[in-house]
Amino acid sequence: MNKINKFRMLDLFCGAGGFSYGMHQNSHFETKIALDFNEPATNTFKKNMPEVDVIAGDITNEDVRELIIKRSKEKKVNMIVGGPPCQGFAMKGKKLGLADERNFLFLEYLKIVEELKPEVFVIENVKRILSSSGGYFRDEILKYIEKLGYNVSYGVLNAKDFGVPQSRERAFFICCKSKKIDLPIGNGTVVTTREAISDLSYLNSGEGKMESEYQKEPESNYQREMRKNSEKLYNHVATNHSEIALKKLAMIPAERGKSFLPKEMQGKQQYNTTWCRLIWDEISPTIDTRFDTPSNGTNSHPYLDRSITPREAARLQSFDDRFIFYGNKSAICKQIGNAVPPLLAKEIANKIWNSISE
Repeated sequence: MNKINKFRMLDLFCGAGGFSYGMHQNSHFETKIALDFNEPATNTFKKNMPEVDVIAGDITNEDVRELIIKRSKEKKVNMIVGGPPCQGFAMKGKKLGLADERNFLFLEYLKIVEELKPEVFVIENVKRILSSSGGYFRDEILKYIEKLGYNVSYGVLNAKDFGVPQSRERAFFICCKSKKIDLPIGNGTVVTTREAISDLSYLNSGEGKMESEYQKEPESNYQREMRKNSEKLYNHVATNHSEIALKKLAMIPAERGKSFLPKEMQGKQQYNTTWCRLIWDEISPTIDTRFDTPSNGTNSHPYLDRSITPREAARLQSFDDRFIFYGNKSAICKQIGNAVPPLLAKEIANKIWNSISE
């Protein structure tokens, strides 16, 4: 293997850019090209990382695919990252594996790997990809990757083990031509919900602006780190809840949940985690794309009568306050909820670089 001084990345299915943003915290990694079909997400990516060639397009479009490959070769891309969607791996009955049309995007990712032959590529996905159908789909992926000539390490990483104030389990495959690179091991840093967002605890339902001043001093090392080099506060806007939602939230004590609502007000949801408040001195559960809705899960503020704001959710995902999200409320929630936490991406980058440099 030729000595690598810099990883030049292609970020596929990039979303708002959490994977790249985290990896850029290691100076040996730079994203050259990024692709996603979601325009609000690519707009957010471009505004936060203007040096990257960001393309809003569909990878299944032949012209877009050819453009990605052409530009990747021009920019000497030697690493690919991404989380290709796949819905077909949990199917019952006939096991089509990667041939299932619902896994077309996953296969497309691997075909681009085959075309560009990067030194390293990383795949992120839901953790059940490793166990569904008795591990059949996982084995199909491993066979395909090994056929391409790569060494593979895979497993489940939980973001909470890497200083992210959120329990978020995802499957990762780290694939390298020249050697086997193990998955990173947690660094022992634990950050609670309080440490992540207590300095933002002043908005009520319907309050807040896209851009505002900080109202409180930072109250933890994590908050100081998140606020570093950010003079203003962005995306701290509380959902304007309905009258009935506010009535329900007022009945739920601090850090408690649905069981405090009268039976007739508990709704049709089967899950006990709906209408629950976050707990200050615990790690947040997984942030998803509907964190703005109390009935969706455990995403109401620990004591204020509202769901968490996009900025609070971004903090729980480990995006620092300089990273600004663009689009309407629904688009921003999706960008945050679908992202790879930057602090986890940073640890993956560190592990890859340290292994390659040995």
